[in-house]
Amino acid sequence: MIRLIQIELYKLYYNRFARFLLISYFLLILSAVLLTSIKVDLNFIKFYLAEQGIFNFPYIWHFNTYVIALLKIFLAIVVIFMISNEFVYKTLKQNLIDGLTKREVLNSKFLTIILFVLVSTVFVFFVTFFLGLIYSDYNELAIIMTDIEYMIPYAVKLLGFFSICMFLVFLVKRATIAIGMLGSWTALEPIIKAILDVRLKDTFLINANDIAQFFPLQSMSNLIVEPFTRFSVVRNLAHQSGSPINKSYDITLQSIVIVLVWTVIFYFWSYYLLKKRDL
Repeated sequence: MIRLIQIELYKLYYNRFARFLLISYFLLILSAVLLTSIKVDLNFIKFYLAEQGIFNFPYIWHFNTYVIALLKIFLAIVVIFMISNEFVYKTLKQNLIDGLTKREVLNSKFLTIILFVLVSTVFVFFVTFFLGLIYSDYNELAIIMTDIEYMIPYAVKLLGFFSICMFLVFLVKRATIAIGMLGSWTALEPIIKAILDVRLKDTFLINANDIAQFFPLQSMSNLIVEPFTRFSVVRNLAHQSGSPINKSYDITLQSIVIVLVWTVIFYFWSYYLLKKRDL
């Protein structure tokens, strides 16, 4: 297992584009954190985001995992080009000639994806933890540990998303086409959901959300509910307008299981394509 990961890391190390994206990803996370901690003090406006409570424990676990997960596209592009280059430069075929099985070739990619997920999760954990220690008004251990479980759906979300990327590259072989298909897929799911909304609007037994929760990308989106309506300011405004917010922010086992099932499906679809295709 370690040997397979070493092979992929060796290739990534000598790929300037991959190095650039990986460094950019982690720098963007730190930059986003620094920007949110900047105090704006002009004559006509004074604003300090940290004072709005976004860095308070336990809310920060929810906020950071949701926002930072939006940057996953940078790692996804690394995954896409990592696999696409195998077809472009014929290194995949060379690996098979050198003695690797097709299952080992696939596992080398998937294990590298898992490594990306683990490194990103650990990085986000420490950034969130130390940011909370600096800015949070509540530093009791019990409060700090509350909602730390948001790290689990964060990791599952990245794993599922990268698995889709892996499958798309094995399907079309070319990075640009795979990225285009990923964009089309992202746009297609809301369209299908909108159609289901219209078709099922008079049905009481099932609605569009009941079906859409099983869509690959929608299921990943459901892992972490948006945190912005948890702001006391937002909730107070909603209450004053006569439309109180009644939303559950709980992490559900069902949403995690759905994404993990899709991850397994995309793994085996990728293996099927690799096994059957003439390289």
